[in-house]
Amino acid sequence: MVSAKKAIFEGTIQLWGNSLGLRITRPMGELAHLSKGSKVEIEITDQGLFVKPAVKRRNHLSLPFTEAELVRGLTPAKAHADELPIPLASEKGE
Repeated sequence: MVSAKKAIFEGTIQLWGNSLGLRITRPMGELAHLSKGSKVEIEITDQGLFVKPAVKRRNHLSLPFTEAELVRGLTPAKAHADELPIPLASEKGE
């Protein structure tokens, strides 16, 4: 899981509000390729915590078709618009 060690640092777990916190010093951050605002993944193992930079994920789906491609050539007949029910007055709030 963890590759060869680059360095070993010692720290102290401290209270941070109602949580526990561990300060990551600048040298530790630089060796781990972390900086202010870095997103991290924290894995809990039998040996303790393993913190690493988070894998950047795409925040949108990659769909095979665009909306324009999906509706290209669509007509009322192909969409079966003639089969849509006519709403009653009570259903329209009249």
